Amino acid sequence: MAASLTGPGVAMADSAGREPSKRFARGAARMKEIAGEDALATVEALEDIAPDLGRFVVEFAYGDVHARPGLDVRQRQLVTIGALTAAGDTAPQLRFHIGAALHVGLDAAQVVEALIHLVPFVGFPRALNAVAAARTVFEERGVDVRPIEVEAGGNRYARGEAKLREVDGEHGIEVIESLNDVAPDLGRYIVEFAFGDVYPRPGLDLRQRQLVTLGGLIALGDTAPQQKVHFNAALRVGLAPRQVIETVIQTVPYAGFPRALNAVGVVREVFEERGISRV
Repeated sequence: MAASLTGPGVAMADSAGREPSKRFARGAARMKEIAGEDALATVEALEDIAPDLGRFVVEFAYGDVHARPGLDVRQRQLVTIGALTAAGDTAPQLRFHIGAALHVGLDAAQVVEALIHLVPFVGFPRALNAVAAARTVFEERGVDVRPIEVEAGGNRYARGEAKLREVDGEHGIEVIESLNDVAPDLGRYIVEFAFGDVYPRPGLDLRQRQLVTLGGLIALGDTAPQQKVHFNAALRVGLAPRQVIETVIQTVPYAGFPRALNAVGVVREVFEERGISRV
């Protein structure tokens, strides 16, 4: 008989009399902290078919990864939402983590803002699907959403160029200029839309936006040049090197080791270029 995931001491002993591991207890406690007392229900639903998978979720994803220092619970949910939205076919898990984001103190408008922010990186279809998942969570929880609305207008290119310099520095401008000979309109769209329309929006600060961005880019898995730009941007807007590494580690349960290992290779290159030797 598989161990029950609830009961005295977080989990009951299994039929062989084995007590739950410290990692399991730590993970279960972390899950409840992040998502509430019913957090283990999704794991318990695996007992009849894949109990060890449920145990791995608790022990590794929450006992090992979510319990690490370096990022707070809100920051970890932003990274996770970014990764799950980018994955594109994870509605149940995305709903769980949107609920967790609300539980740890992000408000509904911030959650929606994170999904809007992902559009330049993962596209409209994934963002629209994620907003539909958020709507379900909000309705189930009776959450009153007060959308952030920004009046259109002004010089979008000038606004975007200023924000691009703030986030990415001169390297960002160089990336745009490198498109002039083959796809100048693509460069203009990046400046006007990604940095003129999306990045200046209220609701999330630049550090939070970079966490969402990196979660999405790492989960996509074939974005090394863009990851390099945004790892540099994360450091530029004030995230510490250790927080950058923690962002990569946070994606492992949601995007897998290969994508995280590839991202670490990009981080190593960024750190070497910046002379960062210790984190």
